[in-house]
Amino acid sequence: MSRDELLKQRWELVTKKLSNQFADGDTLDLDAIIYLIGVQELGQLDRPFKKEQKLDLMHIAICKLLLPYGYYELDFVDDEGWPHYKTIETLPHLKAGEQSVLMKEAIVNYFLETEYIF
Repeated sequence: MSRDELLKQRWELVTKKLSNQFADGDTLDLDAIIYLIGVQELGQLDRPFKKEQKLDLMHIAICKLLLPYGYYELDFVDDEGWPHYKTIETLPHLKAGEQSVLMKEAIVNYFLETEYIF
């Protein structure tokens, strides 16, 4: 099986599992999954977030997802429990499709690492 086919299968597994768990079976898109990862990483699961905080959660998720690729590292966690990352390497300029593939790969790896999928 090719790398692309394996990524596609695993991505479908992640989206199906998360969609069933959090969206009553409605398919979650990439942004929604990134948001869920941000909430998970913050660890404050049962509280409402303001619009700006939701964007911050997505930033946390992106940093966490791209950390293994060497783009970010955890800098500190503030008094309210919010992690802050610093840029280690500038992200390369990628086309929209390439960005999507990178994020899907990072998300699949995140859920393999956390043993949400196998």
